This record gives sequence, structure tokens and C-alpha cells, in this order.
Amino acid sequence: MPRNVLRVIRLNNGFQLLFNLLWWMPVFYEYQKQAGLSDSQIFGIQSIYYVAFCLLEIPTGLLADRIGQRRCLQLGAAVMTAANLVPVAWPSFSGFLLHFLAIAAARSLVSGASSAYLYEYLHANGAGEHYVQAEGTARSLGLWAKIACWPLVGVLMHLQHQAPYLLTAACTLGSLACAGALPALAADHDAQRPHAERAGLLSSARQALTLLKSSKSLGPLMVQGVAIFTLARICQVNLFQPLLLDKAIPVADHGAVLSAMTVAEAVGSARPGWVRGKLSDTAAVTVLSLVMALSLAATTMAGAMATIGWLCVFAAATGLAYPVQRNLINAAIPKTPYRATLLSLESIIDRGVCALVALAVGAYLAADRLDALLVHAAVGTCLLLLVVSVVLWFIRRDRVRPAPEKA
Repeated sequence: MPRNVLRVIRLNNGFQLLFNLLWWMPVFYEYQKQAGLSDSQIFGIQSIYYVAFCLLEIPTGLLADRIGQRRCLQLGAAVMTAANLVPVAWPSFSGFLLHFLAIAAARSLVSGASSAYLYEYLHANGAGEHYVQAEGTARSLGLWAKIACWPLVGVLMHLQHQAPYLLTAACTLGSLACAGALPALAADHDAQRPHAERAGLLSSARQALTLLKSSKSLGPLMVQGVAIFTLARICQVNLFQPLLLDKAIPVADHGAVLSAMTVAEAVGSARPGWVRGKLSDTAAVTVLSLVMALSLAATTMAGAMATIGWLCVFAAATGLAYPVQRNLINAAIPKTPYRATLLSLESIIDRGVCALVALAVGAYLAADRLDALLVHAAVGTCLLLLVVSVVLWFIRRDRVRPAPEKA
């Protein structure tokens, strides 16, 4: 691997690890309670955060395509650093609301730009075959860092109450240094860039949507990726504790189970070649999505220990699938100055579907129908993947069909 490519991969690893290492994550609820916030205020802030994230995705994607993905990463890291200092200086409802709104802005600035930058740099330097492994390794390192650091947060908070937020700000400042050391993309200087900068935001959005419509496979591949994101988010955020409690697993053991799942996901993220050597990328994403859905469904017939085992299988499949799916989407986007915008559009689709599914999850849990929810989720995922597979098959068939001979 060329030395400059290896350097960029290492800088990307450092950026992803430091930017996403939120030390306060395991204790932010208790931190806000101690600051005097009520449950309704805490969860109200969370709802506003998700709405803000979706609203900011497209504008920040357009911004990344206009000013350059590297600069957008630097801006996102700077905003994230400032965001994590707000609870230290202003521990109140307004302060925490500003904190999460700034995090939404920072994460939306980075979400499409980071993947787009890495993909374009590696392909521009003849190292495109390393993209999937680089994406997976960065995700894996971030997960291992959380496994190592999160158990220490409770003790650190006891010693210094504001330590979780100060440490997070220090890490995001390090991510800013990594982003600052990244080289500029050649695409920043090509003939398309001045045109993209002259175009207004609405014009740029229309051109990105036109590109999405003109690509037959990009839309179906985005829909295929919805299964991975939705299943992972719903399992790890909404269903994790209800499922363990349903299996009579004590609350004191939930942290250990989450650690085991994180280890499984980290191992999977670091080894995407295990499935790419046997299946095409499209088939690998389909198979791994099915494994995720069926693993959740299998917990309905499992005891406590078997449920933990199935959850680890689910996490490993998630880790394997994510970098492969990232590569599929990037490969389906032709050379364009709107790559970050299209990746942001995919993120909005993922989170929009996730929000709808979360409403259904609440209804199922309120009716005490957890097992039915897991089975229906598996069936819905299988049907979605079947439809996407059929659509992609017709697209591939049309591409290879020979043109009719002229008389």
C-alpha cells in the first residue's frame, strides 16, 4: 500500500475513534438528573435531537460538497468539541438542549463527508480495493475503544463530576487535529468544483436528486441498507433492555451483555473479507441482513443464555455488514461533486424508517407482544430484501442484455 494512502487510513482511524468516543454516553442520563432535569425534559431533548439530525442532514451534505469534505470534517470536529464543553459551563435544560443540537449539527456534518472523503481519496490513489477493510477497521477500533473506556466512566465521574464531558472534548479536539492533517482531495481542484460552488443550495439539491433518479441501482441499494441500520438501531437502543428483562436477565448483567455484543461487532467490523471472499457485496449484505433478522426472531424460542448467544450473532453480522454496505453505496454513486449529499440522503431514509419502526415498537411493547414484534420484524425484513433482490436482478439483466441489431 502506498505510504500516503496508509497515512490517510491511519488518520481516518484516529478521526473516527476520537470523534465517536463519547465518554459521557453511559452516564449522561444520571448527569442530567443530577443537574435537576426531569425525565420528560431528558427524553424531550432526545426527541428534538433526532428531528434536528434529520433536518440538518441534507444542508450539511450540500455544504460538504461545496466547501470540500475535508473542511467539513474539520468543521464538524470543531463544533463537536464546543458542544461537549456546553454541559460543563451551562448544566441546565437550555444548556443540554444546546449541547445536543450542536452534536446533531456536528454529526450531520461528518456523517456523509467522512465516508465520501475516504472512498474518493483511496480510489483517486489507486487503492480502492482497500476501502472496505479501511472502513471496517475504523469502525472496529472505535468499538474497542468504547469497550476499554466506558467501564472507567463511573469512577472518573465520582472523582471529577465533569470528567466525562471534558474527556470527550479532549478526544474530539484530537479528531480535529486528525482532520487537519488530512490531505486535500484532487477533486477539490477539478473542473466540477467551481461549478458546484457557484450553484445555489436548491440547484445543488435538484442536481443531486436528478443523479439519484438517473442511477437505477442506487435507490434499491439504499433501501437494502435500511434493513441493516433499522435492525441494528432498534435492537441496540429500543429492544435491548426489554428483551433481556423478558428473559429474566438481571439488570446488573445488562452491561456485560452489551460488552459481549460490542466485542462481537468489533471483530466482525475488522474482518469484512470473511464474507467478501465467498459472496458478492450485494449478496453479502442480503445474507447478513437475513442473519440479523432471523437471529432476533430466534430469541423468541430461546432461554436466557441462548438469547445472549443470538444477540452476539446479531452483533457480529452487523459488524460484517456495515463496511460492505458502505462500499456498495459509494460504488453505485458515479463520479460527482454531490457524493456527500447523496450519502446524507441515505442517512435521512435510514433514520426516517427507524423513527416509524420505533413507533411500532412502542405499540407492540405496550400490548405486551414482544415475541410477535420480533417475528414480524424478521418477516418484514425478508420481504423487503426479496423485493430489492428482484429489482436488482432485473437491473442487472437489462445491463447485460445485448442491443438489438439494426436491419
